[in-house]
Amino acid sequence: MDIAFKCPLCEEEFRFEAALAGTEFRCPTCLKISLLPDAPEEAENPLDQSTPELFPPPSAPTAVATGTPPPPPPVPQLAFRTAGSDTDDARLARRLMEAYQRVTAEVGKLIVGQEEVIEQLLIAIFARSHCLLEGVPGLAKTYMVKTLSDALQLSFRRVQFTPDLMPADITGTDVIQEDPTTGRRNLTFLKGPLFAQMILADEINRSPPKTQAALLEAMQEHSVTVGGRTYKLEQPFFVLATQNPVEQEGTDPRPEAQTDRFMFPVRVDYPSREEEREIIKRTTSAYSADIDPVVTGEEVIAIQKTVRKVPVPDHVTDFVLDLVRRARPTDADAPAFTKELIAWGPGPRACQQLVVGGKVRAVLRGRFHVTIEDIEALAYPVLRHRLVPTFNAEAEGIKVDEIIRRILKETPRHDAKKVM
Repeated sequence: MDIAFKCPLCEEEFRFEAALAGTEFRCPTCLKISLLPDAPEEAENPLDQSTPELFPPPSAPTAVATGTPPPPPPVPQLAFRTAGSDTDDARLARRLMEAYQRVTAEVGKLIVGQEEVIEQLLIAIFARSHCLLEGVPGLAKTYMVKTLSDALQLSFRRVQFTPDLMPADITGTDVIQEDPTTGRRNLTFLKGPLFAQMILADEINRSPPKTQAALLEAMQEHSVTVGGRTYKLEQPFFVLATQNPVEQEGTDPRPEAQTDRFMFPVRVDYPSREEEREIIKRTTSAYSADIDPVVTGEEVIAIQKTVRKVPVPDHVTDFVLDLVRRARPTDADAPAFTKELIAWGPGPRACQQLVVGGKVRAVLRGRFHVTIEDIEALAYPVLRHRLVPTFNAEAEGIKVDEIIRRILKETPRHDAKKVM
């Protein structure tokens, strides 16, 4: 007679023979050792006749622990039949693939095209990083971010950066308030717009560097310090800054330390002719659509943790190292054109962003390991804002993307060896 048993830790369901009642059992999912219960007295018929099996018994017995093993030999293994087969990480990985497809579909109700832009935004979110959005006015950058926050069920705040914007305007400040019951005055912290899960820093280069630098702690540490006190920001936290690449009058350059903290400088280009036709049709008619939330903030945090567990083969890690180091003019392995065209190259953060971004991209495509193709696809957005061309390169009209293309061509592709 078979007896049903549920692991008290991971709640996986198993079946075992009644003769094994009272012995120890090691759960293959969470490795917790539990004592198998005794068979119920009223159960006279086999469990297989009264309750249908969710999965048929395996052809070969699978290892399960039983008995109290004398050290040092391992716990003896017994056969079992499981009612569930996937781990939490595998379920979250599938959840990420499904969420990506559903989020793209929901955003597509209001945003026409821009699939690559939406993909890069989601990669940055699931990689626990930030994005810089570049594009001329009128391409629905703000509308896209707001729609994305609705699909992800995240709190959203928009900050319009202006030349007179002060750091306290975005982080918050201490104010004096009087207690109506005691009449005493106390300092009370009023939270600024940074206390949201998704922040749109609109036209970030229109504020002075002092205000731009106020974002550094929030972007890196996910916290804000005001008046000697540190306040944690709500998780997940994502900053998406926009800037106009055309009109530069009245703007201030971004500090390089802040620029390096953005994972991607996402470029929003003009729509195609058919996409623009659809935009006209939707925005000049009575068309309307509601965005259904797909993923909660708690699920985003769980996905961010799961993505870090995706394995990276050694040959892919070698490719990342070779690619980034060849973009540094001072490196011994850098090709000759690198020293001529690049003033200074990317730091170790570029390697980190390539690997983490590659992990997210791999899972989005149904793979549980990173390939060189993933790194090549992210090389341009990751390295684009981390390379400073020399005067010779600018004088000859050589763009940063062309430099990255030449570096990719010079970087060797190693053979696959093992997964770390």
